[in-house]
Amino acid sequence: MDALALQLEQIDRTHVRYRNRKLSYFGGCDYFRLASHPSILRATHQGLDKYGLNVAASRLTSGNHPLYGELEQRTADFFGVESATVVSCGYMTNLVVAQALAGRFSHALIDELGHSCLIDAVPFLDCPILKFKHGDPVDLVRAIARCGRGARPILLTDGMFSHDGSVAPLKAYLKILPRDALILVDDAHGAGILGDTGKGAVEWAGVSRQRIIQTITLSKALGTYGGAILGTRALRERIVTRSRLFVGNTPLPLPLANAALRALEILKKDGRHLRERLASNTLYVRTMLREAGLDAAETPGPIISLNPRNDRQIAILRRRLLAAGIYPPLVRYPGAPQGRHFRFVISSEHTPKQLETLANVLAQLKGDKDV
Repeated sequence: MDALALQLEQIDRTHVRYRNRKLSYFGGCDYFRLASHPSILRATHQGLDKYGLNVAASRLTSGNHPLYGELEQRTADFFGVESATVVSCGYMTNLVVAQALAGRFSHALIDELGHSCLIDAVPFLDCPILKFKHGDPVDLVRAIARCGRGARPILLTDGMFSHDGSVAPLKAYLKILPRDALILVDDAHGAGILGDTGKGAVEWAGVSRQRIIQTITLSKALGTYGGAILGTRALRERIVTRSRLFVGNTPLPLPLANAALRALEILKKDGRHLRERLASNTLYVRTMLREAGLDAAETPGPIISLNPRNDRQIAILRRRLLAAGIYPPLVRYPGAPQGRHFRFVISSEHTPKQLETLANVLAQLKGDKDV
């Protein structure tokens, strides 16, 4: 059997077509549904008409189009950093950083539930690897002790974890780590939605960026595609001279770069309103679940996670969701609890009716002997 999920077609901002049925969609991580925003779709078409599809060359040869520089400057301005380096996809950002920093650290410390892109990045750092318990500063102390005296570690963690919306305790980590240590934060899910101005987990934690490298994707809160590495100019210099992935890679298709520029404009202008609506929608569902007696975790992210104990429970919940007109978002993914869970992602664009229907289906689980 093919390990891929069944085919699914998005038909509007909050619905998909699944087996010829129109269903409410609480999957994916397009938190503001910008991927189908009319203005961004227009920007994509305009970029295609004006620039063509592809530069067909590395940025170190003949593929360094001015649009990439503009996108990097706008991204750096939005997140308040010295430098932003755009790469072809979010997954690639951490691998590029690791190649650029190879040999600089004595140890790599990684959260045990770190995203697979962090796991794949670690070998490029060329140093011993130690895992610590998920989001646990106390276990981080133990991991640092195992490194020995004089160690200079780098810590790798998600900013916001996609399985439940929890956020890494960056402030606690910075207090614990040696002063010359760095943190690499994969903030694919936090960028755009966390913090007063949407700068992500770093802003949400209220910490200085001096010892933090933040990597983001343009495919979630921004609804487009690509990735960006946020840091110092010195880091950028190491990237463009030391990362084989960056040096040899064909950059982002130009229409998508143009779309990402438009997405940044939308977040700059309307981001606060979108984040407030997202928070309100998330609170609405969690309040209904708590009123029904369910434990709805108070995480900063707009994610509600449900962990079935066995295949029978999965089948029962799946049937109930489909009967209510909701696509069942079962996630089989590295880092997921027990390897699989139902992950319901709330967006700013879901209607009160959709949110109420979801909450009612989940609320019915309380006291149900079958689940």
